Amino acid sequence: MSHITKCSINSIKNINFNCSNTYNFRRSIISYQNNAFRHYFNDTDLIHLGLILSRRLSFFLTNLTIGLSLSLELLPQLSSPLNSNRPTRQIPTPPPSLLWYFASRNKLVGDIPSSICNSSSLKVLSLWNNSFNGTIPECIGNLSSSLSHIDLWNNNFHGKIPESFAKYCTLQSFRINNNQIGGSLPRSLGNCKDLNLLDVGNNKLNDTFPNWLGNLDHLQVLVLRSNKFFGQMDNSDVTVSFSRLRIIDLSRNNFSGYLPTNFFKNLHSVRKGHENKLEPEYMEDVSDYVAFNFAYGLSFTVKGSATEFQSLLTKWMVIDFSDNQFFGELPKTLGELHSLIIVNLSHNCLTGPIPSSLGDLSELESLDLSSNKFQGRIPTELTNLGFLEVLNLSQNNLEGPIPQGKQFDTFTNDSYKENLGLCGLPLSKRCDNYRGTLVKFDRDDDELNWKFSILMGYGCGLVLGLSMGYIVFATGKPWWLIRIVERVQQRFTKR
Repeated sequence: MSHITKCSINSIKNINFNCSNTYNFRRSIISYQNNAFRHYFNDTDLIHLGLILSRRLSFFLTNLTIGLSLSLELLPQLSSPLNSNRPTRQIPTPPPSLLWYFASRNKLVGDIPSSICNSSSLKVLSLWNNSFNGTIPECIGNLSSSLSHIDLWNNNFHGKIPESFAKYCTLQSFRINNNQIGGSLPRSLGNCKDLNLLDVGNNKLNDTFPNWLGNLDHLQVLVLRSNKFFGQMDNSDVTVSFSRLRIIDLSRNNFSGYLPTNFFKNLHSVRKGHENKLEPEYMEDVSDYVAFNFAYGLSFTVKGSATEFQSLLTKWMVIDFSDNQFFGELPKTLGELHSLIIVNLSHNCLTGPIPSSLGDLSELESLDLSSNKFQGRIPTELTNLGFLEVLNLSQNNLEGPIPQGKQFDTFTNDSYKENLGLCGLPLSKRCDNYRGTLVKFDRDDDELNWKFSILMGYGCGLVLGLSMGYIVFATGKPWWLIRIVERVQQRFTKR
């Protein structure tokens, strides 16, 4: 215990810190985090010590964000390796004055004790990645007037989400994904005006799309993935904004109807994000000189595979509506969301052409439109997407030549498979039947209309000219035509 010689420990449940300076105190925390106490205390003692340290540090460290953030991760980082082969255990009851309760990445089982609701000063409740198999206490909703972050993801909670969130709810993040929770989203969540992140993915929730969340001006991330949500999104009777929303994941549900045009129009952060030249920031809560990364462990399908993020930048823009029952054509307004990085609309029933306006998504890195019923040709405007790394247009009804050049030269056959009408590289099917045809076919119907009108005019003029020529050569001098010309000449001569 050479790293903590400046601090004396009198009792495991009553610790006296007698550190001569904050530097040595920070070293104490680091040495504790690196298992300096392994040989002195058992697991239960370490839990109590972690809780006490969390409480005490709230009074000690004011300017040392690093030291304090280490203390916040104190318990999980110690107990994870220590408990890998130890029996499971119940969660210890926290003291009432506790500000941060971090007990994630353990083997804690059972219920969350209702006594936790006596901790009226609690700001962060982080119990993710355990083996809890009870229900979420109803009184947690009442604590939302003090709580800023609730992390209960990766457990086995069942039952329903607490119904009564406080009128002056201060929650910034609420994460209960990867559990067995059913029922519906409580409307009282609308009281949480500061909510930035809501992740209820991978549960058994059965509800319609929560349009009422559009009134939360700070909501940036909404994840409803892998539940039983149903119905249409575009409700003309509801005026919603979602102006700050930049990540929405509705994949693997039962949503239906047309894609929500008005919803896309209101995503102002995604529409105008490319205009913001400021440095991107991480999603974290910086308060009381503590930087709390509340987006840690968020998971999305990125470029075809599930990706877990250790941290999340505010410039990350995602729309994932895959594995639903949306139908109809793709709205052209989707092309106005210029800051999008990921678009996944695969495994739906979408029809019609792929809008050329998607070529305006200058930041796009992944586009998945596979397993739909899109028709027509691939717009050549998509070759303008300089950052596009993943393109999946497979299992549609597309036809015609595949655009060439730039990023399109990097895509393989898998991007286009099961589109019997497509031809050209990288496919082995040649485009002999499409020589001389117009590849750049859309911008969209208006452009086709005026081109068609010009061609019709040329065609009619050609037919009339040939007809007149035939008459002249067949009848000799057409005297009627000569007389008309002579009269016109006489009029101009008199003038």
